[in-house]
Amino acid sequence: MIKHLQPAVILFVIFTVLTGVVYPAIVTGLAQLLFPHQANGSLMTDSNGKIIGSNLIGQPFSDPGHFWGRPSATGPFPYNAGASSGSNLGPTNPALAEAVTARIEALKAADPNHKAPVPVDLVTASASGLDPHISPAAAEYQINRVAKARHIPVEKLRALVEANTESRQWGMFGEPRVNVLALNLALDANH
Repeated sequence: MIKHLQPAVILFVIFTVLTGVVYPAIVTGLAQLLFPHQANGSLMTDSNGKIIGSNLIGQPFSDPGHFWGRPSATGPFPYNAGASSGSNLGPTNPALAEAVTARIEALKAADPNHKAPVPVDLVTASASGLDPHISPAAAEYQINRVAKARHIPVEKLRALVEANTESRQWGMFGEPRVNVLALNLALDANH
């Protein structure tokens, strides 16, 4: 029985070392060499070099002087990367309608003179609940509120939004988008 067990144990040890140590070490080394920013979480820093977030995960902003991102459906707190998920509420669910209505009212309360329709991505969560981006229309919707709160000319703020608008990936995939954290960092750095 030992002679039958010995090859199995040897193969188990060999494959454990290969797939559990060697392969991950090679992949990690290549990632650090070729894509160090992405391999380390696409981290973003403030002007002092302090890490304040990731380019890939949204953050909650509620100050009128900052742009607000998409709502997050994660629990127990917003943008919880350990609990990535959407709300799973269907379009006929009264809880979804109530949540969207409350979000619209909050946006209108923050800028009562704004009469334009609210872009959908400002009132609905993404499938992951972590989306760091909003549409250019959602950023445009918030320009007047942020300009008033910071006493910045609307044209200057519009140019900052334009400078922080990312185009389609490779010119054809997805839609133009604005990373809210990057935009707010640029806003804080410039004003």
